[in-house]
Amino acid sequence: MTTDSSSDRGPSPDGELARAEASVEAHSASLTKALGVRDLALTQILFIVGLAWIGVAGKLGPQHVVLWCLALVLFYLPSAAVVMYLNRLMPLEGGLYQWAKLGFNGTIGFLVAWNLWLYVMLYTSQIGLQTASYLSYALGPRAAWMTTSNWFVPLASGIILSLMVVMSTIGLSIGKWVHNAGGVMMLIIFGVLLLLPVLALLTGNLQEYHPLRTRVPDFTAYNLNILGKMGMGALSGFEYVAILAGETRAPSRAVGRSVLIAAPVIALMFVLGTSTVVALVPADQIDLVGPLPQVLRIGFAPFGIASQIVTLAILMTLAMRVAQVSVSFTAVARLPMVAGWDRLLPEWFSRLHAKYRTPVNSIALVGVCSFLFSLLSLVGVGQAEAFQLLFNASGMFYALTYLVMFAIPLFGLRGLAQRPPLWLRALSMSGLAMTVLYLTLSIFPIIDVTSVAGFALKITLVIVGANAVGIGLLVSARRRAVRIE
Repeated sequence: MTTDSSSDRGPSPDGELARAEASVEAHSASLTKALGVRDLALTQILFIVGLAWIGVAGKLGPQHVVLWCLALVLFYLPSAAVVMYLNRLMPLEGGLYQWAKLGFNGTIGFLVAWNLWLYVMLYTSQIGLQTASYLSYALGPRAAWMTTSNWFVPLASGIILSLMVVMSTIGLSIGKWVHNAGGVMMLIIFGVLLLLPVLALLTGNLQEYHPLRTRVPDFTAYNLNILGKMGMGALSGFEYVAILAGETRAPSRAVGRSVLIAAPVIALMFVLGTSTVVALVPADQIDLVGPLPQVLRIGFAPFGIASQIVTLAILMTLAMRVAQVSVSFTAVARLPMVAGWDRLLPEWFSRLHAKYRTPVNSIALVGVCSFLFSLLSLVGVGQAEAFQLLFNASGMFYALTYLVMFAIPLFGLRGLAQRPPLWLRALSMSGLAMTVLYLTLSIFPIIDVTSVAGFALKITLVIVGANAVGIGLLVSARRRAVRIE
């Protein structure tokens, strides 16, 4: 199957940019084109919607509507617009890596891929512990031992990651159905969630329900922190499926259409989902770890089926979480492959499976590294500060890639005869400012720690040290490439 025609690619960059794009498309030609608009839209919904955010925003009470709207205007819409523009211009396997490489240079492109890779490694490292936690909630007190077991958590991590390696090797012709199912389950659970206040009103268990009732938020450091988290933290992710552009049918059109379909659905899910939490749970009693089971238990309690509903919801949430990790795993496993195309990694990482046409060696590498990270993440489990450090660091690795993405229309793409339109640059500036806000505030903890300054120093050293390692790998790769030439 061939790649997109030039008419599908949209605006054609000229000169060196066009030649680089043609090289990537030549490599992508042998990949199986398994994804369509429906697959991408459901994957967007699955990947972006985080259930915990309706609890975080619910703590704000009626202020949440204004802050959600601000986050949507200042970050969400800019990110959607920039992703659609860049993907239309460069619909290439590797997504943001390619945009950064062609929009700036190979060094920035590599660092984007490196930080995205680190983010996913930390993101997936908790899957075994989360599986144990969800199962202990679903099965009751008799399963509480799972979360502290020395063997169950590593075993769960190993089994799930092994299945992901197998599924990714077989390819998106199978994997997309797992992602689609996760997206459908997400829609079903949120549909039930949005019906709960209506049921409570009809049965007299709720006196009133005003989903869009709001109050102007106070201008405080806490609200500013939450705004940054609701932007970059909750509403990022549109660019992620673009990594799979080389495995998508007509990617320059399909990715953009998936964003247009998913964006309003995701926005309504966050705003109305938070309204349900505010309506049914007092702000000081909201469970930030598991707001969804808590709301379902309260909402269905009058009907005598709360226990069964919550158990089912927990199991569905676990399935969705595994599907979310599968999206991250599948996409990031392509980054060593495209780095191999650019000779930043040995050609071994770009070899495709003879039957399935997937980067089997690259997938194996990500699987092994994910498992090693999962084992390292168990060190110090139960220490809130260590968890907070890893959580903040993973978000900052991801935010650094967004910093570059928003900078491309502003400062990059020098090879284009026609600069990005003024409206897009204005949106990029807004998204860039929100990302900087998130990065700045993520240096500091939101829990009590021994020393705030010490915590900030630790996380700064983690971010700087990890990127120093990435730069070292890049320098080594370039020296090796010179010797080969």
